[in-house]
Amino acid sequence: MFQKFLLKSMLARQMKGVPQEQQDQIFAMIEKNPDFFTKVAEEVQEKVQGGMSRDQAIQQIMMAHQDTLKGMMGK
Repeated sequence: MFQKFLLKSMLARQMKGVPQEQQDQIFAMIEKNPDFFTKVAEEVQEKVQGGMSRDQAIQQIMMAHQDTLKGMMGK
């Protein structure tokens, strides 16, 4: 429970300027698929440790998982 609060607080800070409706959708996806998002975070961390910028790593990992993400979003 406390971990969810911390995660939500951290993500909310990262998503300033993102409409609340989209933030809620992202939080719901994370809550329904925590293992997937843990895997994504680990993959991003590996790339960052390998010398890639965080933004580049996130973009690359999200592109690699775009079909899964689209499925989660119902699109």
